[in-house]
Amino acid sequence: MSSVRRRAWGSIIPALTVLAGALFAASASTARGTDLRDTGRTRITELITSEQRRTLGERAHYDRLRRDVDGLSRAAGRADARVNQAQGEADRLAARAGMTPVGGDGVRVVLDDAPRGTQDAPPAGAGPDDLVVHQADVQAVVNALWAGGAQGMQIMDQRVIGTSAVRCVGNTLILQGVVYSPPFRITAVGDPGRLRAALDASSAISVYQRYVRAYGLGWKVHALRRVTLPAYTGNVTMKHATVPPDAGDSAGGRPPE
Repeated sequence: MSSVRRRAWGSIIPALTVLAGALFAASASTARGTDLRDTGRTRITELITSEQRRTLGERAHYDRLRRDVDGLSRAAGRADARVNQAQGEADRLAARAGMTPVGGDGVRVVLDDAPRGTQDAPPAGAGPDDLVVHQADVQAVVNALWAGGAQGMQIMDQRVIGTSAVRCVGNTLILQGVVYSPPFRITAVGDPGRLRAALDASSAISVYQRYVRAYGLGWKVHALRRVTLPAYTGNVTMKHATVPPDAGDSAGGRPPE
């Protein structure tokens, strides 16, 4: 009986070896040298990179079309007095609307997540949301700078205007289709004293600064001399707007401690 078992195992083992080799080969071919568990993450990263590249290309195409339209409008204005008058009025309003570059003194505010060591070992009572910059924190700085008389503003490398939407997903910032990671830099042109005073007067920013002291979130304010901001190049799709009677200095914010 034992000799029969040995002969049976002797025939089964080679078959199992061949099957295992085939499975390993199929796995290696599918993974192509990568971890199969990371496939979903890799695809998401590639999708984000692809979409950012597409967005930048479309922005460049939009800029070219906009220059073409401006050139055609000015050419038409030379032949039609009414078009020329409308173009002149548009040029006068362009600076106030953020459609032209603006320069002067100003300030730059930098917001950042808590250090990596703090995030890996959070202090007692701190949750993951307490250790990162939120959309409301960025919006509070933007609102305070506008309230301080900012003549123009830029977030990261993009000019923003009063209707620009600030969106955060996790600890990343999405602005006009481009994704940014912290630290977040917000630059404003205006009187540095007034801008700093507006930041100090913001109740939403004072709450953020409690988290700065408690958990080490980043907060820096730099005075700038002769900074130049580019013209706004995004779309303007506003249909109508009203000012609420009790407009505050922030859109939401962190809960008070």
